[in-house]
Order: sequence, then structure tokens, then C-alpha cells
Amino acid sequence: MKNKNIVLSVSLSVIGIIIVWGLIPESWLGSYSLHNVMGNTNSFILKKFGWYYSLFLAAGLILVIYLIFSKYGSIKLGKDNDSPQFSYLTWLSMLFSAGMGIGLVFFGISEPLSHLNSPLSDGMSENERIRFAMIYSFFHWGLQPWAIYSIVALIIAYFTFRKGKSYLISSCVTPLFRTSSSSKTNNAVDIFAILATVFGIIPSIGIGAQQISGGLSYLFPKIDNTLSLQLIIIIVFTFLFLYSAQSGLKRGIKYLSNINVFLAAFLLLFVLFSGPTMFIMDFFTTILGSYIQQLPQMSLRLNPLNPEGAAYIQDWTIFYWGWWISWTPFVGIFIARISKGRTIREFLSGVVIVPSLICMFWFTVFGGASIYIDKFMDGSVAEQIAANGNEIGLFALLEHFHFSSFTTILGMILIAIFFITSADSATFVVSMLSSDGSLNPPNKVKFLWGIVLSLLACVLLVIGGLSSLQTAAIIGALPFSFIIIWMVISFIQSLKEEKLQ
Repeated sequence: MKNKNIVLSVSLSVIGIIIVWGLIPESWLGSYSLHNVMGNTNSFILKKFGWYYSLFLAAGLILVIYLIFSKYGSIKLGKDNDSPQFSYLTWLSMLFSAGMGIGLVFFGISEPLSHLNSPLSDGMSENERIRFAMIYSFFHWGLQPWAIYSIVALIIAYFTFRKGKSYLISSCVTPLFRTSSSSKTNNAVDIFAILATVFGIIPSIGIGAQQISGGLSYLFPKIDNTLSLQLIIIIVFTFLFLYSAQSGLKRGIKYLSNINVFLAAFLLLFVLFSGPTMFIMDFFTTILGSYIQQLPQMSLRLNPLNPEGAAYIQDWTIFYWGWWISWTPFVGIFIARISKGRTIREFLSGVVIVPSLICMFWFTVFGGASIYIDKFMDGSVAEQIAANGNEIGLFALLEHFHFSSFTTILGMILIAIFFITSADSATFVVSMLSSDGSLNPPNKVKFLWGIVLSLLACVLLVIGGLSSLQTAAIIGALPFSFIIIWMVISFIQSLKEEKLQ
């Protein structure tokens, strides 16, 4: 109980200080306001640690490939006689659900269109720019992020199910430091895991509010897409995801996730078969080959001799790497929970390859259809996004197909459920981490964390919009990346002690 209270109280205190700091008018604090301090910290991290993030994500993918083909691949995440809790198809479906965050809906159209004008593609022909745009979208949502997710999830599952440790991030580094579960080191590890999860999830809350607000404005022109409307949406949806969180995993998240997968699959197939089907399939096959071919070069590309190119990589690639790192406690814990009984080889192959392909295909369908409409059908998807913001990308695309009003409403429902499930899942994870690893954290703790998440998202949205939310993710990721390194070292040491048959 003492350990739980320390982790909970310190985490809440840090976030409470940030919330109060953000509420103080910028005119009072000047350069010491939360907005300015976060902006300066973010710029420092992007400029000084871009090389570190690039090497970190590249090393993660290399480690995954090594473990898949190593002698350790046959080790089970559990006892030797344990069987998987879920069928292979069900397990893959749940992985898909974990990876289908609201970011895919937000960036699936806007990101490829944004990359068309990248300084990295200067001198390219129009067709080369289109290929470049999709390759970089694959790069940001493909193997690297899923590799780092899989590593954290693998280590948590290994120590929990095979070594009998508690369901905490700190349990994965305990063997390294030889300290008890109540040590200051372990408390600090769990606190950083909570902060990384909180700062990683709030951009999704902000993105969800902006997309729902943009969708309402798009459907009903008399409704203005304003900050006030976005804040009202966050408040309303806070009550919804708190209700879902109180219902528990077997009711709230489970039912909503099943609905979400169905809606996402329906919209994906609708756009695929209503749009330029053959173009999309040929485009996907072509870009997949180019992505695999160019992956080593893109992984370590920082463009130090081209200031504009370097800034572009910082704003896109390095931002994404930080965001994915901040999501690793959240996604890793979820994936670990459903993977008992899998071998390391089976686990890594499933977690990295299948969700990566799904994310890439999603970008090809929605981004590829948008590019095709603008290039070959004199459409205006890119123009509408430029005029109204990234949040209306999905709706700008759907209006070029039949039943646009119906599919737009479905798209808003999809976004709304993503909003609820993301916030619900994050609330559960931080509640679990702050309740000594309890798989059934108290409802009052979940309620408290739900309010804190929404309040922090509102404050950051007010002081700096979506950029402030994204900045928080970058800042939260850096300290947790060092914890991941400790986890890997502890894991490798434990693997060496395994008696392989």
C-alpha cells in the first residue's frame, strides 16, 4: 500500500503542478510560462536528440529481427506447458485493435498529402513525389514503431508470465538492480511509465476532439470549428469514457473495441472498392517494395547539410519516434496481457509484421485514394485540408463517393469510439501502474485519472493547441527511453540464464 501511495501521489503531484502552471496567464510568467518552456524543451530535444531517437528505433528493429531468428525464439511467454489464451486469429484481431489508434484516421489522409511538398523531395518529378510521400508514411507507421512496442510488450510478458513478477514496468528492471519492489528506483520507474503514458495519450484526446469538432462543422456549416467546441467535446466524452472505464475491460473496452474494428474495416473496404481499387492495390505493392528497399537509409537519415530537410525530419520523423516511445507502456502492457503462451518468435512475428502491414494498407487506401482523386479526377482533397485543417481530411475524401452523408456519420462514430477506447485504455493502464500492478484497479482511482487526463488535455489545448499536446509526448518519451534500455539489458541477462532444450 505504501508503494502504491507513493507512485500515485507523486505522479498526480507532478501532473497537478503542470496543470496549475498551464492555468497561469502567459503574460504573468513571460518566457517561464508552460507554453514557452515546453516549446523550448521540445526544440532542444528535437535538435539535440534526433540522432538518439533514430538510432534507438533502428536498434529496436534490429533486436526484434535477431530474437526472431535466435535460439531464444522458442522460449514461451509463460511456463513451458502453457498454451495461448486466444486463438491465433483472435489474437491478431486484438493486435489490430491496439494499433488502430485515432492517429490513423487523423493522419491517414493528411500525412501523405503533406509529404508531397516536403523539402526532402526537392527536384523530384510529380510521380516521384507521390511515391516519396507514401514511402515516408509507411516509414512512420510501419516496422519501427511496432518493433519498439513489441520489445516492451515482450519484456513485460516474459517477466510476468515466465518469471512470476508483478505486472509493473519496474518488475522488468528489478533483476538488473537487485532491489526490492518497494525501492526508490522501482517507484521512479513506475512514475516515469505513468508520465510517459499520460503525455503520450493526450495528443490522441486532442486529435479526437478536433476531428469530431471538424466533422460537426463539415456536416453542419453553421457550427464553427472553434476551441470552445473542442473543449466541450472533451468534457462530454470524459463522462462517456469514465462510464466505460467503470464498466471494466470485459464490458466497456471489449464491446467498444469490437464495434470499432467493424467500423474501421467497413470504411476501409468501402473506400477500397468504391474508389480506384486497382490503382490502390498496385500502389500498395509498389510502395511496399520501395519501403523495404529504402528502410535502412530512411532509418538513419537526418540531413545535417540541409537545414530545411533537417527541420522537416525533426517535425515529422523525430516527433513520431518520440510519440511511439511515449505510447510503449500503454500499448506494451495491453499486448502483453493477451500474449501468454506464445513463443518469442511467434509473438514478435505477429506483433511486428501483421499490424505494420495493416497500418501501411490503411495509408495506401485512404491516402492513395485522396492522391488519385486530386491527380486524376481534378478533386480538391488537399485544398480542403489546407483551408480547413487536417481534422477534416476523412470527410473531404468521403464526399467524393456515394452515400457520403452516411459514411461521414460512420466516420464520426468511429472517431468518437476511438476517443473513448483510447482514453479508457490509458486510464486503466495508469490506474494499474499506480495501484501496485493490480489487474483490477479501484474505480475511484480510474475516475481520478480520467479527470486528470481530460483536464491536462484541455489545459494544453488552450495554451498551444495540438502542437502543445504533441510537444508533451516528445518530452515524456525521452526519460522513458532510458528505462526501455534498462528493460532490454535485464531481459537479455535473464535470457542468458535460460536452460534451452
